[in-house]
Amino acid sequence: MRTLLRLAGAVVLAATVSAATADPAYVGKWKLNTAKSDFGQLTATYEAVPGGGFKATMDGLSYTFKIDGQPVATPWGTMQSWKAVNATTWEATATANGKPFSTDTVKLAADGKTMTIDSKTATGAVSSSTWTRTAGGPGLAGTWKAAKMATGAGIVEISAKGTDGIVLKLADMGATCDGKLDGKPNPATGAAFPTGWTCTFTKAGANGFAVAFNKDGKAMYASTFTASADGKTLTENAGAVNSKEKTRSVYDRQ
Repeated sequence: MRTLLRLAGAVVLAATVSAATADPAYVGKWKLNTAKSDFGQLTATYEAVPGGGFKATMDGLSYTFKIDGQPVATPWGTMQSWKAVNATTWEATATANGKPFSTDTVKLAADGKTMTIDSKTATGAVSSSTWTRTAGGPGLAGTWKAAKMATGAGIVEISAKGTDGIVLKLADMGATCDGKLDGKPNPATGAAFPTGWTCTFTKAGANGFAVAFNKDGKAMYASTFTASADGKTLTENAGAVNSKEKTRSVYDRQ
């Protein structure tokens, strides 16, 4: 689901809390600052399997596919299809609820040591990531570690709802989840979330909140958002439940 909560993802999120007094410091509109963020723990593995396909593993979950343009199911509830552009470039398209929401162009460097992934969502948001091979080969097969990420998007919007409500909006995907800071699950809707995804909000300190994402009742991702004392930055510490890999995303107030 990294294409959902990108690498990307990581996870690009939005939330709101309305209070009787002033809104919490994390209420507002934020943009990801990749220079201040750390995605260095992220890995992706592509293992060749009999029959000419691959087993892809990321965020502690796996699925198998062939580079034939045919969609296959993933553990995140999405469908993924891969097709070859040339000998070192592939196009991977993800769909949710029957509609495409992102396309990744995966390209190997001439020496096969690095891989770039240029991504575009259905809303037109674009991002790019560079990965370094740590094992395996040749071609796509191997283990890759995140080295650099850039994005022209990564927007987190925060708006209040009621006295204790949160509206969580993934602007780049047109995806939304809203609820209260009461630990109860709420439906996650929009292009980025297939049917069965929910989010749960809880308070985390004076300037923060935590959000947990489940798929069909199974824990998938967990994030904690904390605003700085001056209210200028928002920091997200996140990770997949099935992986020990962690990310630190820093957003600047817009």
